[in-house]
Amino acid sequence: MKKQLLLTGGNGFIGKNIRESFLAQKYDITAPRSSELNLADTEAVDNYFKTHQFDAVIHAAVKPGHRNAKDPTNLLYTNLRMFENLARHTDRFGRLINLGSGAVYDTAADNRQVTEDQIGLRMGKDDHSFCKYVVHKRLEHIKNAVDLNIFGIFGKYEDWEIRFISNACCKALFDMPITLRQNRRFSYLYAPDLMPVLDYFIAHEPKFKCYNVVPDAETELLQAAKTVLEVSGKDLPIKVAHAGYGLNYSGSNARLKTEIPGLAFTPLKEAVSALYGYYQDHKATLNPDLLRTDK
Repeated sequence: MKKQLLLTGGNGFIGKNIRESFLAQKYDITAPRSSELNLADTEAVDNYFKTHQFDAVIHAAVKPGHRNAKDPTNLLYTNLRMFENLARHTDRFGRLINLGSGAVYDTAADNRQVTEDQIGLRMGKDDHSFCKYVVHKRLEHIKNAVDLNIFGIFGKYEDWEIRFISNACCKALFDMPITLRQNRRFSYLYAPDLMPVLDYFIAHEPKFKCYNVVPDAETELLQAAKTVLEVSGKDLPIKVAHAGYGLNYSGSNARLKTEIPGLAFTPLKEAVSALYGYYQDHKATLNPDLLRTDK
């Protein structure tokens, strides 16, 4: 019998990738829309768990605060309340897998190849960083819970208007210059590479409470832009607004690789090639006017 999973945020970028991955064949995934289950509504979540039980919960739901967010207000309150509404029902599921963020290390800091034991050295002042810090601290005291820190993730279904690699692919597709404010080093995870990690933690007891889910190598934004142009076969300008490097945002995966021997990640060029092909196939659905103004 297949294990029963609850996926929150199933209609978001990461959620859609999960629902289309091999995990959907291996497990029985329930992914209610927010109209079906409002995670910020304590009474609604309480009532839901009266009649539902799961082997694991993958918590991918988040109220976003990015540049394209429709409503960036009450971000801290809403995200913490969604988390607590799940955490109060740990008796109704076997494991809580929280999709966390490198922001737990504080996005205002220069984070390069940071390790999990550095969490807590800084506590971010912005709502996003502080929220990830508070959730991490709560997870430390919740049985059968694990926090997966994702620094940067890209793939189909992400917001191509603002997310750099998808934005670069779409600009190349429409023969526009690729633009970036400043070169930075990221730990960019290709979305399909998250799936074997989730699969492992659904089936295995984690040795630690948190892991950086990042590839072996950092990716520079300028490097990613050049890779997009190489894949596209086009000779287009890359415009960089400011010289030098911005703040680093990368983590070490040593703990994760020790936990999951043989774990491999898709090379950048291969991942970008697949993503560029996806946008080629869906070019008719893209509005190039939305690419003309950098957000």
